[in-house]
Amino acid sequence: MRLRNIKGARDVIKDTSFCIKEPENYKGRWNEEIFHNNNPIHVEIGMGKGKFIMELAMKNPNINYVGIEKYSSVLLRGIQKMNAMEEPLSNLVFIRFDAEHITEIFGQEEIDKIYLNFSDPWPKDRHAKRRLPSKEFIARYKQILAKGHMVEFKTDNIDLFDFALSQIEEANATLVAKTYDLHNDEKLNEGNIMTEYEERFSSMGNKICKCIIKV
Repeated sequence: MRLRNIKGARDVIKDTSFCIKEPENYKGRWNEEIFHNNNPIHVEIGMGKGKFIMELAMKNPNINYVGIEKYSSVLLRGIQKMNAMEEPLSNLVFIRFDAEHITEIFGQEEIDKIYLNFSDPWPKDRHAKRRLPSKEFIARYKQILAKGHMVEFKTDNIDLFDFALSQIEEANATLVAKTYDLHNDEKLNEGNIMTEYEERFSSMGNKICKCIIKV
């Protein structure tokens, strides 16, 4: 489905304090200069309209969150949700950014967890390197994640999920847990926060896959 461009979205992103401009300027200094504390930093790559990461930030005030989204018209929805709050979340910021360059904005071992939710499957083989759970991206995550920390990946696309599992060993990472039916997995579903896509797809009867990868 083609993404509908929303006129003025980039202007809103430029003007809001919820989005960090020129994020490369804060590499290695996110806690010091953006959050002004020493709390762990968790990142969602491809945050969509923001439901997942905003709920996480509300439930976990002692964790800092960064939501990355490369499409202005999608990120706009997250900004609108923050604007509608009586007290915007002080432990959450957004970035309009292409995650291919994520090592340019975060320092070595600066991040404590990465979330990938319902990522673009890039179904053509020649585009495999663009998939967020690919070995190429896992190599980038290794540079910014603290040693032994986790990437959590959810999708309803079984082909993409199997691809992700195939990449773990090649990337010298470790599979901690996996399920092809998250909502019926008592252990992995505990405390699960659903994204907009997850709510939609599960209501259609699609099973949700999840894996946890240690890098």
